Amino acid sequence: MKPYEHKAQYYETDQMGIVHHSNYIRWFESARIDFMSQIGVSYRGMEEEGIISPVLSVSCEYKSMVHFDDEVLVTPKVKTYNGVKLSLCYTITDKVTGEVRTTGESSHCFLNKEGHPVSLKKAAPHFHMLFEECLK
Repeated sequence: MKPYEHKAQYYETDQMGIVHHSNYIRWFESARIDFMSQIGVSYRGMEEEGIISPVLSVSCEYKSMVHFDDEVLVTPKVKTYNGVKLSLCYTITDKVTGEVRTTGESSHCFLNKEGHPVSLKKAAPHFHMLFEECLK
């Protein structure tokens, strides 16, 4: 699995030239969508099949600062998956030094268009199988 790569942009920084804390959550989101794509689960494809996956919770622990123009790697990993809920953990490392900059987690559920929980095992077994593979 290839990590998601990101180069810190000027607009993502605060007055001190440090990436604002809210951007790490955006990077988690981008890494999650990229990860899903790499395992064969298209987020757009899920939505076209009537399944959405909202965020239930997200946490972030800042280890060291990322500055404008730094390049980082965001590595997501499936922590838990049961067909109805998915939790991922993330590690953000400096692309050059390998230093851990940030760690975090997010949890998500799967809902139909009416907002009711669905089991991917029943509603979309092809997606379920791909997430299951990540636990092995």
